[in-house]
Amino acid sequence: MRHEQTAAFMASAYGKLTGHIAACLTVAGPGATNLATGLHDAKLDHSPVLALTGLVKRQLIGPGSFQEIDQYSFFEPICVFNKILMSEDQTTTLTTLAIKHALVERGVSHISVPNDIQKLPCDAAILPMEGRIANRNITQCESIIRKAAAVIDKSERPVIIAGFGAMGQGNSLLRLAQKITAPIVTTFKGKGVIDEDNDLYVGSHGTIGSTAAARLVRESDLLIVIGSSFSDMTQIPAKNMIQIDIDSMMIAKNYPVDVGLWGNSAELLPQITDAVNGKRNEKRLVEIIKLKKEWIDLLMQEADPSQTPIRPQYIIKVLNDKISSDAIISLDTGDNGWWFGRNFWMKGTQKMIMSGYLASMGAGLPGAMAAQLAYSDKQVVCITGDGGFSMVMGDFLTAVKYDLPIKIFIFNNKQLGMIMQEQKVEKYPNWQTELYNCDFAEYAQISGGIGIKVTNARELEGAVEKALLIPEPVIVDIDTDPRRFV
Repeated sequence: MRHEQTAAFMASAYGKLTGHIAACLTVAGPGATNLATGLHDAKLDHSPVLALTGLVKRQLIGPGSFQEIDQYSFFEPICVFNKILMSEDQTTTLTTLAIKHALVERGVSHISVPNDIQKLPCDAAILPMEGRIANRNITQCESIIRKAAAVIDKSERPVIIAGFGAMGQGNSLLRLAQKITAPIVTTFKGKGVIDEDNDLYVGSHGTIGSTAAARLVRESDLLIVIGSSFSDMTQIPAKNMIQIDIDSMMIAKNYPVDVGLWGNSAELLPQITDAVNGKRNEKRLVEIIKLKKEWIDLLMQEADPSQTPIRPQYIIKVLNDKISSDAIISLDTGDNGWWFGRNFWMKGTQKMIMSGYLASMGAGLPGAMAAQLAYSDKQVVCITGDGGFSMVMGDFLTAVKYDLPIKIFIFNNKQLGMIMQEQKVEKYPNWQTELYNCDFAEYAQISGGIGIKVTNARELEGAVEKALLIPEPVIVDIDTDPRRFV
């Protein structure tokens, strides 16, 4: 990578997508500190990462030598495992432990390797990982399952809320939802847990949420929450609640719940579905479908192709129509992400990754590169803004170098649009959010990739179709409006 931050973001994204570990490697001092943002992203989103950093010679640790910082203390707040390799004999033991901690505790492990240790031969046997990781198929006793089922059976307006922790359990969620006639709502990070064209899916909840999701949650008499961290951005209210989570500390994080089920949703959802009584409620199903249609109709009205600059709602509509149903979408933080969360409907087996709790700008491009490495046969799309992309744009050259055919769609509003909006909400004058940009399409060309510039809505569909067919790294630079609503 051109920048260590990009390497850390890539490793974090790889863990979010696959559940497996990736490693990032840097020199001592500034190389190590540049990892921090990407590693904090992994820490907060529970992604397994191994960070390997150089360190000054053992005999120089302490007095303040060239490029020496206190790396142990620097990494300690970020990591679930943090060690300095002081002897070549420790190599396989510490590495094996680092990988185990990262996978089991779902976080960042770090090993610093002093310069003199790096030069020593090491012939220690590799320790196999097989048999070292505990089975995570945790479930609950039958009485707790029956208690949860009884609470569901008494409810008349249950709503299922699925977070990132429910990923991979779409079929199980649908079975439960169909059996009890409950709508499915997701958190932002939970988008894509099921095909969002399904009648029972009504949108996300929270700051990017749909009117249908907000109303159904507000009028519910029971929330069944699976794998959600209860972020303040998701705005899950205090209600009668059943909660499922693999992290026991997440159970009743904000307020008490009726039934807390600590375990793996892959095990618990089928058991609960089998235990509940079926409640086919045609009237409620009609209500759910009607509320969803009203929301979709509103989004379609907003996607007006006649306005200039191009409205972000129209850009999202075109991307929604054109992106493959099994694509991997890497979403950057910024106003582009707000529009995606609100207006994009995940379909088929699409996957989406983002910087969730840290919400760091600049994560979109690294996420797309990691996705293309992990899924070489998939269409990989990065949706980013001019602010987020320009933070890491040097590593577009890395995508070109390694022939990674990622497709980057830049919402170019010449603003830090999210900051501009936040200033407006706080009734501050707009200050220092304007961006002076290069021609990103031309930048793609001189980097050895493909660049496409879009300045009006008539060009957009053709440009998106063209970009998605090109087997090379592509930047589509789209002029758009920084205003939320006109």
